[in-house]
Amino acid sequence: MDVDDLLTEIYDRLPELVRAAVDGLSPAELRRSPTPGGNPVGWLVWHLTRIQDHHVADLLGAEQVWTTGDWAARFGLDPDPNDTGYGHTPQRVASVRPESSRALVDYYDAVAGRTRTFLAGLRPADLDRVVDEAWDPPVTLGVRLVSVADDGLQHAGQAGYVRGLLRAG
Repeated sequence: MDVDDLLTEIYDRLPELVRAAVDGLSPAELRRSPTPGGNPVGWLVWHLTRIQDHHVADLLGAEQVWTTGDWAARFGLDPDPNDTGYGHTPQRVASVRPESSRALVDYYDAVAGRTRTFLAGLRPADLDRVVDEAWDPPVTLGVRLVSVADDGLQHAGQAGYVRGLLRAG
Protein backbone atom coordinates (compact mmCIF):
# COMPACT_ATOMS: atom_id res chain seq x y z
CA MET A 1 0.00 0.00 0.00
CA ASP A 2 1.32 3.43 -0.92
CA VAL A 3 1.49 6.21 1.65
CA ASP A 4 -1.20 8.22 -0.14
CA ASP A 5 -3.47 5.16 -0.18
CA LEU A 6 -2.91 4.63 3.53
CA LEU A 7 -3.72 8.23 4.42
CA THR A 8 -6.70 8.29 2.07
CA GLU A 9 -8.01 5.14 3.76
CA ILE A 10 -8.00 6.74 7.21
CA TYR A 11 -9.45 10.07 6.03
CA ASP A 12 -12.13 8.28 3.98
CA ARG A 13 -13.52 6.79 7.20
CA LEU A 14 -14.59 10.20 8.46
CA PRO A 15 -17.41 11.12 6.03
CA GLU A 16 -19.54 8.12 7.04
CA LEU A 17 -18.96 8.86 10.73
CA VAL A 18 -19.89 12.52 10.25
CA ARG A 19 -23.08 11.63 8.39
CA ALA A 20 -24.08 9.00 10.94
CA ALA A 21 -23.60 11.47 13.80
CA VAL A 22 -25.78 14.24 12.34
CA ASP A 23 -28.30 12.44 10.13
CA GLY A 24 -31.86 13.36 11.01
CA LEU A 25 -30.98 15.64 13.91
CA SER A 26 -32.87 18.91 14.13
CA PRO A 27 -31.01 22.21 14.60
CA ALA A 28 -32.06 22.13 18.28
CA GLU A 29 -30.67 18.61 18.70
CA LEU A 30 -27.42 19.60 16.97
CA ARG A 31 -27.00 22.36 19.58
CA ARG A 32 -28.11 20.39 22.65
CA SER A 33 -25.35 19.63 25.13
CA PRO A 34 -25.49 16.19 26.73
CA THR A 35 -24.72 17.79 30.10
CA PRO A 36 -24.03 21.35 31.25
CA GLY A 37 -20.72 22.39 29.72
CA GLY A 38 -20.65 19.38 27.38
CA ASN A 39 -20.05 19.62 23.68
CA PRO A 40 -23.07 19.09 21.42
CA VAL A 41 -23.01 17.02 18.23
CA GLY A 42 -23.08 20.11 16.00
CA TRP A 43 -20.12 21.70 17.74
CA LEU A 44 -18.09 18.45 17.66
CA VAL A 45 -18.59 17.97 13.93
CA TRP A 46 -18.02 21.68 13.20
CA HIS A 47 -14.80 21.59 15.26
CA LEU A 48 -13.35 18.46 13.64
CA THR A 49 -14.07 20.01 10.25
CA ARG A 50 -12.56 23.36 11.23
CA ILE A 51 -9.36 21.65 12.42
CA GLN A 52 -9.02 19.70 9.17
CA ASP A 53 -9.82 22.81 7.09
CA HIS A 54 -7.40 25.02 9.05
CA HIS A 55 -4.50 22.57 8.98
CA VAL A 56 -4.84 21.35 5.40
CA ALA A 57 -5.21 24.91 4.10
CA ASP A 58 -2.02 25.79 5.98
CA LEU A 59 -0.22 22.81 4.42
CA LEU A 60 -1.39 23.94 0.99
CA GLY A 61 -0.60 27.60 1.62
CA ALA A 62 -4.20 28.29 0.59
CA GLU A 63 -7.29 30.03 1.92
CA GLN A 64 -9.51 27.95 4.18
CA VAL A 65 -12.82 26.69 2.83
CA TRP A 66 -14.38 28.36 5.91
CA THR A 67 -13.49 31.84 4.70
CA THR A 68 -15.03 31.34 1.26
CA GLY A 69 -18.71 31.38 0.44
CA ASP A 70 -21.36 31.52 3.15
CA TRP A 71 -20.04 28.77 5.42
CA ALA A 72 -19.68 30.89 8.55
CA ALA A 73 -23.15 32.39 8.16
CA ARG A 74 -24.62 28.87 8.04
CA PHE A 75 -23.25 28.39 11.56
CA GLY A 76 -24.15 31.81 12.95
CA LEU A 77 -20.49 32.82 13.09
CA ASP A 78 -18.02 35.23 11.56
CA PRO A 79 -15.56 33.78 9.01
CA ASP A 80 -12.61 34.10 11.40
CA PRO A 81 -9.90 31.76 10.04
CA ASN A 82 -8.43 31.35 13.53
CA ASP A 83 -11.67 30.19 15.16
CA THR A 84 -11.42 26.40 15.12
CA GLY A 85 -13.10 25.73 18.44
CA TYR A 86 -9.82 25.18 20.26
CA GLY A 87 -10.16 26.66 23.74
CA HIS A 88 -13.85 27.44 23.42
CA THR A 89 -15.66 28.15 26.68
CA PRO A 90 -19.13 26.64 27.15
CA GLN A 91 -20.59 30.01 26.12
CA ARG A 92 -18.53 30.06 22.93
CA VAL A 93 -19.47 26.42 22.21
CA ALA A 94 -23.12 27.46 22.46
CA SER A 95 -22.54 30.22 19.90
CA VAL A 96 -21.85 27.62 17.18
CA ARG A 97 -25.34 27.22 15.73
CA PRO A 98 -25.46 25.06 12.61
CA GLU A 99 -28.60 25.82 10.60
CA SER A 100 -29.03 22.11 9.80
CA SER A 101 -27.30 18.76 9.60
CA ARG A 102 -26.97 19.50 5.87
CA ALA A 103 -24.78 22.53 6.67
CA LEU A 104 -22.42 20.31 8.65
CA VAL A 105 -22.28 17.62 5.95
CA ASP A 106 -21.83 20.15 3.15
CA TYR A 107 -18.97 21.90 4.94
CA TYR A 108 -17.33 18.59 5.84
CA ASP A 109 -17.64 17.34 2.25
CA ALA A 110 -16.00 20.50 0.88
CA VAL A 111 -13.09 20.15 3.30
CA ALA A 112 -12.77 16.38 2.81
CA GLY A 113 -12.66 16.79 -0.96
CA ARG A 114 -9.78 19.22 -0.67
CA THR A 115 -7.97 16.91 1.75
CA ARG A 116 -8.39 13.92 -0.55
CA THR A 117 -6.91 15.89 -3.46
CA PHE A 118 -3.97 16.92 -1.27
CA LEU A 119 -3.31 13.33 -0.19
CA ALA A 120 -3.28 12.00 -3.74
CA GLY A 121 0.26 11.46 -4.87
CA LEU A 122 2.04 11.97 -1.56
CA ARG A 123 5.26 10.01 -1.32
CA PRO A 124 7.04 8.70 1.77
CA ALA A 125 9.72 11.41 1.56
CA ASP A 126 7.01 14.10 1.65
CA LEU A 127 6.01 13.01 5.14
CA ASP A 128 9.39 13.98 6.60
CA ARG A 129 9.06 17.64 5.55
CA VAL A 130 8.90 19.94 8.59
CA VAL A 131 5.69 21.97 8.50
CA ASP A 132 5.73 23.59 11.96
CA GLU A 133 8.86 24.59 13.82
CA ALA A 134 6.96 26.02 16.79
CA TRP A 135 7.11 22.62 18.53
CA ASP A 136 9.98 20.63 19.98
CA PRO A 137 10.57 18.46 18.08
CA PRO A 138 9.37 20.26 14.95
CA VAL A 139 6.19 18.81 13.40
CA THR A 140 6.52 16.95 10.11
CA LEU A 141 3.84 16.63 7.44
CA GLY A 142 3.30 12.99 8.42
CA VAL A 143 2.81 13.83 12.09
CA ARG A 144 0.44 16.70 11.22
CA LEU A 145 -1.70 14.50 8.95
CA VAL A 146 -1.92 11.75 11.57
CA SER A 147 -2.78 14.33 14.24
CA VAL A 148 -5.61 15.81 12.15
CA ALA A 149 -7.01 12.36 11.34
CA ASP A 150 -6.77 11.32 14.99
CA ASP A 151 -8.56 14.49 16.12
CA GLY A 152 -11.28 13.96 13.52
CA LEU A 153 -11.85 10.31 14.41
CA GLN A 154 -11.99 11.05 18.13
CA HIS A 155 -14.48 13.90 17.71
CA ALA A 156 -16.60 11.92 15.25
CA GLY A 157 -16.78 9.13 17.83
CA GLN A 158 -17.73 11.62 20.53
CA ALA A 159 -20.43 13.07 18.25
CA GLY A 160 -21.84 9.58 17.66
CA TYR A 161 -21.88 8.94 21.40
CA VAL A 162 -23.62 12.25 22.16
CA ARG A 163 -26.15 11.47 19.42
CA GLY A 164 -26.90 8.20 21.20
CA LEU A 165 -27.40 10.01 24.48
CA LEU A 166 -29.80 12.47 22.85
CA ARG A 167 -31.85 9.73 21.23
CA ALA A 168 -31.90 7.58 24.39
CA GLY A 169 -32.96 10.41 26.69
